Amino acid sequence: MTFKYLTFSLLSLLLISCSSVISTQKKEYQLTKTAQIKSDWKQNSKSWSLQKDTLMGTGDPMVWGVMESKKQLPKNFEIDLKVNMTKESLFEIMLHIDQDKYIRTYLYQIDQNIVIGRGTYNKGSNEYDKRGGPSLFTKSISLKNNHWYSVKIRVLNNQLFFSVDNVTKLECSLEKSNLSQHGKLGLLTNGEVKITDFIVKSI
Repeated sequence: MTFKYLTFSLLSLLLISCSSVISTQKKEYQLTKTAQIKSDWKQNSKSWSLQKDTLMGTGDPMVWGVMESKKQLPKNFEIDLKVNMTKESLFEIMLHIDQDKYIRTYLYQIDQNIVIGRGTYNKGSNEYDKRGGPSLFTKSISLKNNHWYSVKIRVLNNQLFFSVDNVTKLECSLEKSNLSQHGKLGLLTNGEVKITDFIVKSI
């Protein structure tokens, strides 16, 4: 019985590690180890690093810091994290990166909004004019540097929900808004950002 249980456990772990998605129904994904960045993400070590339990991102207004997952997001998922924009004005969670297209879900201090938009992602360049795209939905929110915000993003049955501090909320249909319905996950900053409690789970 012990041998069978051990074999089953090892097989389960193997299936999880070989999974093409960033989380599974049985296991949520938490970014807590430096080794995970190297194995699960495409990133520039000068732009993104993990210090203890805090993910640190660095970019600037002309050259944005981007980190992209190597695995696909599940069909239905939820992302939770806490973020602190310590410098500059933009932090973005990139959803459904597929070739050069993705969904923009971001906090933008200049306009004091959270935003859902359509994005273009030129992987060969991280220059300002080869990133971003039009805003589709916006909601006013007071945003400032050196303040922690709780962010939640959920995609369920092609419906996207985006909230900050469980108060400011946006929602849209991916299909009706002509937004990508599958792809990878990314993080983007045009300044300096700290991220903790980063969790992705299937729902």
